[in-house]
Amino acid sequence: MSGSDKENVASAPNAPLGLRWRSSYWFATIVVGLGVATDLFVYASIIPVMPFQLERLGYHSVSALTGWLLCAFSAGLVLSTIPIAMFTERYNVRRSPLIAGLIVIIGSQIMLMEAPNYAVMCAARVLQGIGDSIIWVVGLALLCDSTPEQYIGKQLGFAMSGLSIGFLAGPPVGGALYSRFGFRGPFIGGIILALIDLIGRLLIIERKDALRWGFDPAAVDAPTEIIEEEKSTEGPVTPTETTQEPDEPPNTPPHISLAGVIVRLVGSPRAAVAIGLAFLYGIVYSTQEPTLSLHLQSIWGLNSSKVGLVYLAGVIPTLLSSPLSGWYADKRGVEWLSVICIALAIPWWVVMIVRRSLALFIVAYALGMFFISGLLTPITAELAAVSRSIEGVGYGHIYGTFNLAYGISTTVGPVVGGQIYTHLREGWLAINLLSASLLFVGLALSFCYMGEDPLLRKLMRRLK
Repeated sequence: MSGSDKENVASAPNAPLGLRWRSSYWFATIVVGLGVATDLFVYASIIPVMPFQLERLGYHSVSALTGWLLCAFSAGLVLSTIPIAMFTERYNVRRSPLIAGLIVIIGSQIMLMEAPNYAVMCAARVLQGIGDSIIWVVGLALLCDSTPEQYIGKQLGFAMSGLSIGFLAGPPVGGALYSRFGFRGPFIGGIILALIDLIGRLLIIERKDALRWGFDPAAVDAPTEIIEEEKSTEGPVTPTETTQEPDEPPNTPPHISLAGVIVRLVGSPRAAVAIGLAFLYGIVYSTQEPTLSLHLQSIWGLNSSKVGLVYLAGVIPTLLSSPLSGWYADKRGVEWLSVICIALAIPWWVVMIVRRSLALFIVAYALGMFFISGLLTPITAELAAVSRSIEGVGYGHIYGTFNLAYGISTTVGPVVGGQIYTHLREGWLAINLLSASLLFVGLALSFCYMGEDPLLRKLMRRLK
């Protein structure tokens, strides 16, 4: 379809206003990236203030209770992932679950802000985990629906940068709002950001709906953008012709059961390895969460504010790693990128064992987080490619599995890290050696299986 034809279709009398930009992959990237940033901001901004609220309500053992609140969030995320993934693929719907998920997040914020007791706080955190699960499963599926295949890595990289932005802004902004407006400040700030996010989710048009008006955002660079099967007569497609569509949009994958999805994913080495890497990533990333501040305090005597600056040193580089890795994945493929990211991350986990210099530790921590965060984009891009290659497995299925693996790992990781640090004399050494070992396993798996043409296969061809 020519540019003028696209304009004519998108500006048809009854076409939605702003059809082309509202269904474009760039707008989808902005909406999903903002959704990820909002979720992480909401998650991170209230963590520093929860102990104060628990004390105000008269609770003791505040540290343990705060830990269970984190666990409640993870429980909501893990338990809701499979139903969300199956629902979004069974009914081929993205926009309405995204809106519902944001309403759930806003409701959870209000519940947590006004909670009279600990039980209500736990229920609110479970709901927040459910809302978080929706953006990771449905949001990533919507983005892949709308994005041309050759740009998926780059767009996922931009969207994933929302994770770093939200996590970076959450604690300091939440702390400032708490200092200025009291306990309700961080929650109101999160609600305002969620309402801004809601505007984008209300405006966005799914690809299946754009197709009814003859515009395919995922084929924007292809020679044709009309699904020929939809044409009931010769000549240009008109709104009246395309709105009389069957109950299911074109190219809808066949509906399969949960067991069928699991069997097909397990039967794909690429899918199994990508999901395994997501699990390893979550373990490596989260084992340090309960122990890093204790290590910094024990070795260099840092207080909470200085520990916070070290955390920032680890988060800021990740703002660049996701977009850069997405760009590189589109240019050279995920097989090279995954191996490069893991190989360059492993040494820094070993360097972090050294206790001679705080400056050396901060540099090692920043570089380690830069490279390990760059792994997230090739994982999600590989899962998108796998979904296209397995009949019946949609983006919702594949990202639901990703979310489940990541959610379980980030639930188990802090517990494992905390127990190792508490019960072993050289706990920090053991945690970093465990992380380096897991990354080495991930390196071997990436070398053998990642990508359409894994590096091991390339090597074997050269040796013949």
